[in-house]
Amino acid sequence: MPTFYEFFAGGGMARAGLSDGWRCAFANDFDETKAAAYRRNWGDGDLLVKDVNQVSAADLPGCADLSWASFPCQDLSLAGNYEGIGHWAAKEQTRSGTFWPFWRLMRRLGDEGRGPRLIALENVCGALTANGGRDFAAIAAAFSGAGYQFGAMVIDASLFLPHSRPRLFLLGARGDLTVPPLLRSDAPTPDWHPKALLSAIEPLSAEAKRKWIWWTPPPPPPRRDRLADLIEDHPTGVAWHSPDKTAALVALMNERHRAKLDEARGTGRRMVGSIYKRTRVEHGVKRQRAEVRFDDVAGCLRTPAGGSSRQTIVVVDGPVARSRLLSPREAARLMGLPDGYQLPSGYNDAYHLAGDGVAVPVVRFLARTLFEPILAANEPSASRQAAE
Repeated sequence: MPTFYEFFAGGGMARAGLSDGWRCAFANDFDETKAAAYRRNWGDGDLLVKDVNQVSAADLPGCADLSWASFPCQDLSLAGNYEGIGHWAAKEQTRSGTFWPFWRLMRRLGDEGRGPRLIALENVCGALTANGGRDFAAIAAAFSGAGYQFGAMVIDASLFLPHSRPRLFLLGARGDLTVPPLLRSDAPTPDWHPKALLSAIEPLSAEAKRKWIWWTPPPPPPRRDRLADLIEDHPTGVAWHSPDKTAALVALMNERHRAKLDEARGTGRRMVGSIYKRTRVEHGVKRQRAEVRFDDVAGCLRTPAGGSSRQTIVVVDGPVARSRLLSPREAARLMGLPDGYQLPSGYNDAYHLAGDGVAVPVVRFLARTLFEPILAANEPSASRQAAE
């Protein structure tokens, strides 16, 4: 059974994706609320609740097959003003800059002869362009400098779930591992390597480009679930809005979005849409707008820092439209967590845990199509077969 470390573990959503075929050797997070959820679902035998800056290589047992890190994304997006990961030696560390103490641990393990065989990172796509691409180049240099062959993909959770959530995934394989030819390509593929990624690799160093891999997992089967399939008529933790509050929400829509609502009403069947409030500039004036989508896919979950960050749903049944906030359980479903997963009791805590995590089926997909085949190809029995 392959082993893994889970950094910035949150509620253990990478662990959920790796599933029972993997064994957790170590997990780390500094947030006590998330740690409580982790313990409720996975126990606390593997969890160390501590700032990653304070974690030492001695805390990490053995030599893991995989080290997973969904390091903080705030400073790689508009929410953190794109402050980025900063310099590895900076005295003041951004939240996303916690990548560096994580990477120092990986380098220390390598120095001790027990560097993880695979290292996987997950973050927002803003990591490709933050600080003019310098942050991505720094991460690439970290991989190549530590002797890893590596590459990146952009994967949208909507391939697996009714939830629009494109994310950047970097996977590095230790230099002594053989990567099966079927898992790599000589050139980028549109399914996994969008233009922003192609632009991001242009300024990489010659050494990083030499170790670059165009990962090419097979396409997943078509998604079956729709947003409406995950939405409850009698949710727990939230209440339906009054008709007046729903009307006020509709009043925030511009003409184009009200037309979407009218079109949904005209279908004569139950339709579920998702709404985010956004600030738009119209004729030089900032206005709050409610923007709705009826494509059977929810908007990207965010952490509930403010009211507009919480996603609202609208259920249209003929001429009647009802609205309310997305429930914690629905948010968890949109991330691929099973209904048996025990969420925090508070609305914000539960929503934050879901919105700040990694989509579970994406992790399972990566494990099935890349992690496990690479590890299997490098088992002693596989090496002997190849030699014969």
